[in-house]
Amino acid sequence: MSPETTTPASAPPDLDHLGPAGGVWARVHRIRHHDRFIFATMLASACVSLIASFVLSVDALRLAADPGTQLACDISSTLSCGTVAQAWQAQLFGFPNAFLGLVAEPVVITIAVASLGGVRFPRWFMLSAQVVYTLGLVFAYWLFTQSMFVIHALCPWCLLVTVSTTLVFTSLTHVNIRDGNLPLPARTQARAQALIAADVDAIGAAAWLVFLAAAILARYGPGLLG
Repeated sequence: MSPETTTPASAPPDLDHLGPAGGVWARVHRIRHHDRFIFATMLASACVSLIASFVLSVDALRLAADPGTQLACDISSTLSCGTVAQAWQAQLFGFPNAFLGLVAEPVVITIAVASLGGVRFPRWFMLSAQVVYTLGLVFAYWLFTQSMFVIHALCPWCLLVTVSTTLVFTSLTHVNIRDGNLPLPARTQARAQALIAADVDAIGAAAWLVFLAAAILARYGPGLLG
């Protein structure tokens, strides 16, 4: 969507009164809640996911031409892009899943770049982006659980996509709650805004990623590299 087709929107609500009152943490809080930081984080995460999707797409084509091809990310029997790529879960819709990233991430990049430039997208557009990206997040974690517990192999590039997708989702949800783009009851909206003002979303995302890393180490341990 080009900037010309967007509709004017009011400025984001000021939630500073819900955050820390002063000191270093207050300054960090203000930076984290500024549009430049939020959309720069979204842009960086989406770019990382796009690069990973591109690499996975190229690898999928290489494996289609020669199933015996050794990929650069085939580090061990556990960390093996080739093993994951040749499982049926890697082509759930009849083509490599990575192709979906090549389609979806440029949209996120466009939203982030335009927002950094001052564009405010209509509520319906941001709500649609939230719904679509939530489905993408669910799909990413379905693939992660399949790799962990069914395929018994992990793809480093896929893990990178999972992490970056989580960060994009967190940033997008932060913006949509802050700006009131989600169809939430007034009381739920107020509580959700209080939670993001208290940085619960950032703390939760960080704790979740640490938990995932710990789960991988607990399940595979030294086998990751040998």
